[in-house]
Amino acid sequence: MASRRTINTWLPRHRVVLGFAAIGILILAIVASNFAIGSRPAAVMPAAGSNSENPAAPEDMSSPADRPPRALYVFFLIGDGMGIAQIQAAQAYLARAHQSTGIPAQPYPPTDPKVCPLAMTRLPVCGLQTTYAADRFITDSASAGTALACGIKARDGVISKKLDGSDAVTIAELAKDQGMKVGIITSASIDHATPAVFYAHEDSRNNHYNIGVQLANSDFDFFGGGGFLRPAGAGGAEPHVLDIAQANGFTVARGATQLAAVSPGTRTIAIDPFLDDSQALYYDIDRVDDPETLTLAEYTAEAIRLLDNPHGFFMMIEGGKIDWACHANDARTAIDETLAFDKAVAEALAFYEQHPDDTLIVVTGDHETGGLSIGWAGTRYNSFWSVLENQTVSWFAFAPIFDAYKAATPWAGVDDDMDQALKDIVLRCFGLNYATLTAFEQRKLEAAYDRSRNGEPLVSAEEDYLLHGSRDAFTVTITHILNQKAGLGWTSYSHTGV
Repeated sequence: MASRRTINTWLPRHRVVLGFAAIGILILAIVASNFAIGSRPAAVMPAAGSNSENPAAPEDMSSPADRPPRALYVFFLIGDGMGIAQIQAAQAYLARAHQSTGIPAQPYPPTDPKVCPLAMTRLPVCGLQTTYAADRFITDSASAGTALACGIKARDGVISKKLDGSDAVTIAELAKDQGMKVGIITSASIDHATPAVFYAHEDSRNNHYNIGVQLANSDFDFFGGGGFLRPAGAGGAEPHVLDIAQANGFTVARGATQLAAVSPGTRTIAIDPFLDDSQALYYDIDRVDDPETLTLAEYTAEAIRLLDNPHGFFMMIEGGKIDWACHANDARTAIDETLAFDKAVAEALAFYEQHPDDTLIVVTGDHETGGLSIGWAGTRYNSFWSVLENQTVSWFAFAPIFDAYKAATPWAGVDDDMDQALKDIVLRCFGLNYATLTAFEQRKLEAAYDRSRNGEPLVSAEEDYLLHGSRDAFTVTITHILNQKAGLGWTSYSHTGV
């Protein structure tokens, strides 16, 4: 996020655990207390909220007695696309699931029938933040991530560079300079914008090969989760990123068995053996039932095992696909991704319980995605979370199911309505019974079906985009109807300024 304002005092004790914090100020505090002496020149960064590129001088803490305690273990957890609405929706859905099954999905039983607390909402300090970039009000993940990693504003699309084009020092690099081990974990591809801002410096987030090479040449200790989008360059003829990494001393582990065999202290790149076509972990709702795949929380636990040492560590963990689900306006999938991310927070909290005087945990989002609202005009003041319980696949996993149906089923034109086979598929995948939809909802679904089969705008490209964005019209219309029945609304297929 491009600026942070709420906490403007030094942390009194590093064992304080922060949630949704004013990260720009927090980074300044961590840098001053933990990493003030290092080989890189920019040891102190300006408080975000200032447009200045000149480092801001902290208050005088020359006396050791005046310096805040040093956090030995730092967990920085980022829910990409996660705003307050995503968190509240996850808590409310979890409470409903507890009522339905009697078994909470998280280790914290509900204290209120309306919400079930998450690990992140149990943290004792909470703040608000602004997210705008240097060149626009609504940020992208690169400029937001640069603010989180470097404590400065940046232009959209830029990976950890100042406005003058020079490299900005990241908090992970400063931690490494102080002898701490560093780990980067994500459910997205490891060369995606948010993880990249901690180890790379590029003019464009789309320079995936260059970003991957910088990872391979880094002195960091652990990378885990997704793979590489262009490991051998755009044309596939460049030296493979993993070959470079292994030549530099990294061990590559694919799957739970190989990762479990890695010894602590070994520099490791852990790539999940089950990745989608974006080289990311599958959505949690679509998880492969195989013991070799790991969750975000399990990657966090493995990173703790490998990085734990007397000199401490800095770990960034990103729930990267909350954002992707919200781009698609798929509330149930976004909720499941938020809960999967929260289990990684719970791993950090479990470690904190063992090291309460040496651990700092920071949880935040980088921006909100989709304009999710808990409340929709058609349901007025009511919420119906149980509507979401019968969804069994994400929008992404539904695509090949729908494609297979279309390939096997002739289509005579716009007068050809949905057949019973397709209605059964929608019921099985989303819990929507066509027969119980209103006439208005049925008309919307039939029109979207025609759009998906025809492949051309029904009215205009502009109107089509407002209805379903750049994704399949039928799929988005299904999730919109389902979400609206739950009492949820969306305003965008992009990021918002929240």
